[in-house]
Amino acid sequence: MARAKLEQASLFGGSPESHRSSIAQASELPDGFLYRPCLLTEADQHELLESIRTLEFRAFDFHGFQAKRRVMEFGYHYDFDGREATAADPIPPFLLPLRGKAADFAGVAAEELVEGIITEYPAGAPIGWHRDVPQFEIVIGISLASSCRMRLKPMKGGKITSIVLEPGSVYVMRGPARWQYQHSIPPVKELRYSVTLRTLRKVQSRSRRNEHQ
Repeated sequence: MARAKLEQASLFGGSPESHRSSIAQASELPDGFLYRPCLLTEADQHELLESIRTLEFRAFDFHGFQAKRRVMEFGYHYDFDGREATAADPIPPFLLPLRGKAADFAGVAAEELVEGIITEYPAGAPIGWHRDVPQFEIVIGISLASSCRMRLKPMKGGKITSIVLEPGSVYVMRGPARWQYQHSIPPVKELRYSVTLRTLRKVQSRSRRNEHQ
């Protein structure tokens, strides 16, 4: 199994001790998983959280089951019953600087990150094993307010690996990590927020262009 690419903590601020657990747990993560512990400064995080806490979140509904976490969707809304992604409100201006930083890290154009989801995890809220919906390609996640453990396991069964996602960190999933693995988060110990940014899947993008021709 190829190792995940990890940025050295010393290059991005913070003490090596604060990131040791993240790096140690990442040694066997799948190919296509990229992690940086310090994408955002504490000031960046504080500014983002000030805006996020003004949003009107809604309960996450999955086929009639309401999860403990709450969400806001921008760019696209995914209907799990109809299995379809439809247009939603545009990504708000306060998220655009974050989108730019995340795009630079992932090596994509900011405009390719067409969907954004902000998730609020109260203490005790988990997210079960899943793979992100197939309409989207590259997945980028930014953690805020508190840390959590992200677990990954092969779709066809195999060893579970994990990494601690620190506040202000970013991860990217593409290739095998995106399509051949599921991921989950055990119940969080403290209030946590995440920002997920995704590109459209290439076949989906071509399909949408054809619809407008």
